[in-house]
Amino acid sequence: MLTITEENYLKTIFLLSNTEAEINMADLSRRLNVSAPTVNSMVKKLCEKGYILYEKYQPIIITEQGKKNAKGIIRRHRLTEMFLVEKMGFKWGNVHEIAEQIEHIKSPVFFDRMEELLEFPMFDPHGSPIPDKQGKITERKLKKLSDCKKEDTVKLTALGFTSKRFLDFLSKRQLCLGLTIKVIDIESFDGSMTVSYKNHENEVLSKTACERLLVEKG
Repeated sequence: MLTITEENYLKTIFLLSNTEAEINMADLSRRLNVSAPTVNSMVKKLCEKGYILYEKYQPIIITEQGKKNAKGIIRRHRLTEMFLVEKMGFKWGNVHEIAEQIEHIKSPVFFDRMEELLEFPMFDPHGSPIPDKQGKITERKLKKLSDCKKEDTVKLTALGFTSKRFLDFLSKRQLCLGLTIKVIDIESFDGSMTVSYKNHENEVLSKTACERLLVEKG
């Protein structure tokens, strides 16, 4: 049985494994905002339990057992976020902290019922895939808005970053999933984009914002 702290570490390692070529102690320390000795102690515990493989000065590798458990935690988290938005009326920027608490409930029937009430969603409110009970994840071929060209028309499908500040930034500009966005112009100096969508004719978005918006062909 994993503790709450162990689950948080395992989930973070799994998510990092999907974006980073290698994972080291410094990566975990920065992502979790904890000291190096604390990370070292927890990594040893997870290694002893068979969830990860680790040798001193070598990258951290998550095992199949670790992946299975991490996907279960992520499944519970993303189902909870979807339930809070769809059934309880929460804004998408206010669900992460609540889901962080609920994801540690060890009751499969609770989340199975939640999934049933939501009619088996495949993605959470931010467009991230929800693992099914077997741990299968539906992947999509998405690209960053920042990689688009002038005159491209695309659909906003997911977010690559979901901090509350960023979600509030999007909400103020009425940017939400499913929107059709047209690239009007790209500033050569800083990569910022002028885009058009809904009632916004010439909205300027920074390169940082565009890198965090994941799109598919509209």
